[in-house]
Amino acid sequence: MSRHSPTLTLLFALSTIALVLTLVAHSQMSFEAAVRGLKIWWEVVFPSTLPFIVLSEILMGLGVVHFVGVLLEPLMRPLFNVPGTGGFILAMGFSSGYPVAAKLTTRLREQGSVTQAEGERLVSFTTTGDPLFVMGAVAIGFFHSEQMGLILALTHYCSALIIGFLYRFHAPFATVSKPLERTRLPLPLRALQAMHRARLQDARPFGKLMGDSVQSALNTLFMIGGFIIVFSVFIQLFSAIQLTHIFSTLLSIFLVPFGFPPAFSQAIVAGLFEVTLGAQAASVVPDGVSMVWKAAIASAVLSWGGLSVHAQVASILSETDIRVAPYLLARAAHALLAAVLTFIVWEPLRTSAWFSGKSLPVFLPSSLGIPVFGWWEAFWHSSLLALGVAAFLLLASGLVNRLRRGRTR
Repeated sequence: MSRHSPTLTLLFALSTIALVLTLVAHSQMSFEAAVRGLKIWWEVVFPSTLPFIVLSEILMGLGVVHFVGVLLEPLMRPLFNVPGTGGFILAMGFSSGYPVAAKLTTRLREQGSVTQAEGERLVSFTTTGDPLFVMGAVAIGFFHSEQMGLILALTHYCSALIIGFLYRFHAPFATVSKPLERTRLPLPLRALQAMHRARLQDARPFGKLMGDSVQSALNTLFMIGGFIIVFSVFIQLFSAIQLTHIFSTLLSIFLVPFGFPPAFSQAIVAGLFEVTLGAQAASVVPDGVSMVWKAAIASAVLSWGGLSVHAQVASILSETDIRVAPYLLARAAHALLAAVLTFIVWEPLRTSAWFSGKSLPVFLPSSLGIPVFGWWEAFWHSSLLALGVAAFLLLASGLVNRLRRGRTR
C-alpha cells in the first residue's frame, strides 16, 4: 500500500478518531500518564541532556569536531566507512544515550561533513542507551545486580560496534565525503588547519554561536519531551483497552513452538513501545524462568530502544535526506545480536573469578531500591565516559596511523 493511497489516509483518520475517543473515555488515566511522562522529562532527560547538546553545537561551531575528525580519520574510515568526525558522534552517542547521536549526525549532514549514506551508517550504530541508564536504572534498579549491569553493557555496546562494522557495507556505491589528502604535514597540524577552516567558515561571533546552540538544544528537547509524554499516554491507553494484552497473547502463541518462554511476551510488547517499561517487565518475569533469558530480553529491549525513541529520531532526521528505514533495520538487528551475544558470553562471564569477586552475589536480588539519579550525577558520569571513549579512539587512531606510515616507508 502506497503512502499516497486514499485507503491509508482513511486508516490513519479512523485510528486517530478511535484514539481520541479512547482518550476522552479514560481522561483521568491519560492525565496521570501525561504527568508521569512530564516528570521523567523534566527531572531526568532535560537537565542531563541539555548540556551535551549545547556543548556539542558549540564545539561544532568552533571547529573542534573537525579537529577531532582529522585525528580519528585513520580509524573511523577503514573500520566504519565514515569520516573521522563520526568518532565524535560515537563518543557522544555512547555516553549520553538516545537520541543525541541523531541530532549531532543531522548537524554534520547540514554542514556537508557527511554524505547521506555516511549519515545513515552513523545514526544506525551510535544510537544507544547511556551507561548510567543501562547499568544503574535497569541492572541495579530492576534486577538488583551489579553483575547484570556489566553483562548488559557489554552486550549492548559490543553489538552496537558490530552493527557499525556491518553497516560499513551499507550503500557501497554511494558517494563518500572527501577523505584526507596525503601530505607531509603531521596529523595534529592538519587537524589544527581543519579546525581553523571550519571556524572561519562558520563565521558566527561566540555570543551568536552560544545563543543558537541553546535555542537549537531547547527546540530538540521540547520535541523529545513531547514524544515522551505522548507515548506515556499511548502506552497507558493501550493497556487500559487490553490491546497490549492481546498483542502479548498472540506473540506468545507464535513464539512458544520455537522454545521461547511465553512469560516474556508481555516484556517484548512493552519494550516495543518504550525501553524502560520493557526492561522492567523482563526483570519481574516469574523466578521459574532462567536468568539468562531475562538478561537476553532486557539486552534486546535496550538495543531496540522503543517506538518512542524511534519517533524522536525520525523527527530529527526529517530535517535532512537521511532515511529512517536503515536506522530501523539496524535497531532490529542490534536487538537480535545483543540477545544472541548475551547467550554466548553468559556462562563464561558468570563463572569467571572476576565476576565472583564482586560485592553483590551473582544475579541474586538485594535490598537495594530503584536508584534515582540526579541530573548532576548523570551529567558527570556521561561526561567522564565521553572523554574516556574519545581518548581511547584518539589513541587507537594514532596507533593505526603510525602503523600505516610504517608500512608505506
